[in-house]
Amino acid sequence: MANSSDQTSRPSSQPPTSLEGSLSELTMGGPAVWLDLGFLVIVYAFALGTFLVLFCMAWVIFDQARPAILHFGLGFIVGRDWDVPNEIFGALPYIYGTLVSSAIALILAIPIGLSVALVTSEDFLPSWVSSPVAFIVELLASIPSVIVGLWGIFVLIPFLQPIQDFLYNNFRWIPLFSTQPVGPAMLVAGVILAIMILPTIAAISRDVLLAVPKDLRSASMALGGTRWETVFGTLLPASFSGIVGASTLALGRALGETMAVTMVIGNSIEISPSLLNLGYTIPAVLANEFAEAGEGLHIGSLMYLAFILFVLTLIVNVSAVLMVQVLGSRRE
Repeated sequence: MANSSDQTSRPSSQPPTSLEGSLSELTMGGPAVWLDLGFLVIVYAFALGTFLVLFCMAWVIFDQARPAILHFGLGFIVGRDWDVPNEIFGALPYIYGTLVSSAIALILAIPIGLSVALVTSEDFLPSWVSSPVAFIVELLASIPSVIVGLWGIFVLIPFLQPIQDFLYNNFRWIPLFSTQPVGPAMLVAGVILAIMILPTIAAISRDVLLAVPKDLRSASMALGGTRWETVFGTLLPASFSGIVGASTLALGRALGETMAVTMVIGNSIEISPSLLNLGYTIPAVLANEFAEAGEGLHIGSLMYLAFILFVLTLIVNVSAVLMVQVLGSRRE
């Protein structure tokens, strides 16, 4: 009986799993319990605060966009005109430009980012080479967007101009290259976005690959797998959920990137299947017109665009989380 009473009088060494469990353990006293409870309360407070901030942002944007929502309804999403004097607004050219430029960026950045992650995480190169390469790639993320945009104007557009001319002269029968290039284009915007999201994909994918247990590599090699069979058959499947997360974060930045894209995409509301044509994105039109927007439907339409961008980003992130959960449950 004495042993049992001693055991019940001792505070539990296990960390509390819920707020109610922590409150019940307070009756046993002890500074460790108070520290655990304080940490748990702080975590709950930050989680709730994040949700409240997100809700407040969505509500403010929706409230400012309400005049345009009530006037245009869902027809705003498929509208193609943007006539400020006559207060006729449509979001389709901007939605199209945002999605297409982000898709081009992902198509270009994911293979390069994974290649950088594999080269810098595996023993393809000596450490004195792979570590500086990884650092330089991650350093790209610290360059301001406006600097990247200026570089795009003075370096990237002249560099891509002969390539665009070649695509037009030889493949103009393909709708993707059917317009005469003039410099700024949807393709240029996609390339500059790919450069900007490359550090995100490379850095996170590298960390995910380094977290894969070395036993998996050894087991694959022991079963006769070659280096590349180990990479494609073991490492990439084991780290697939993390790579999806890295791509999702990169897509979120690509959808919301403003200055660099505004400076190289051409800012034209024409919808064209050609990647060599000018385009426009939601962040670009917000940056160009918001400061001079008047009261009424103009400012409401811009906020409607911002709300659409907010919803698109939310859909992308929720879809990625669900995809990771489904793939994880199947793997288990």
